[in-house]
Amino acid sequence: MDRREVRLAATTFSGLVSVASTALLLIVAQPKAASAIEVIPSVGITRSVESDNVNKQVGLALRSSIVPHLLKSEIGGSYRSEKRNAGAVEAKMWPVTASLWLTPIPVLYAGAGVGWYHTTLEYRPSLGLQDQTTQDFGVHVGGGMKMPLAPGVALDFSGRYVFLQDQESRLVPRKFNPDYWTLSAGLALGF
Repeated sequence: MDRREVRLAATTFSGLVSVASTALLLIVAQPKAASAIEVIPSVGITRSVESDNVNKQVGLALRSSIVPHLLKSEIGGSYRSEKRNAGAVEAKMWPVTASLWLTPIPVLYAGAGVGWYHTTLEYRPSLGLQDQTTQDFGVHVGGGMKMPLAPGVALDFSGRYVFLQDQESRLVPRKFNPDYWTLSAGLALGF
């Protein structure tokens, strides 16, 4: 990691701690009922199946119980980017996903979902190629673990594999596999 990435990680972490501390104070100050909705800001890493490079991802999810102690639903959004073709093109992706998680053991969950993936390929200006944007649908499988910290607050660790259709680039090779995996850590705040 270079210094800029370290500063970004430190700033992101300190911001997450500030938000979590404020939310924790608000949650503890109120009478506690069962958490109907969880808000989960997260940071993580991603890696494309066609690359050994690991990149950063940020996300936000809303999770709620459908069947207590058995099934939860989740709507989430995130941002990720990665360089391809030796830096000649940068792929920027904004996934919006919907998932169903089985939760027979309260601290573990596993499931699958679908998503809309808005992707922009930005080419290096010296190539003289126009950027291209696509919207695709994909599916994912994954799971995770929640570690309770206090009433209504938990650390949330998750991982998922995303399956997408091959995409076309204006560079050689013309087609590439955009599938990727992601690992993230977040703070689940129950309301």
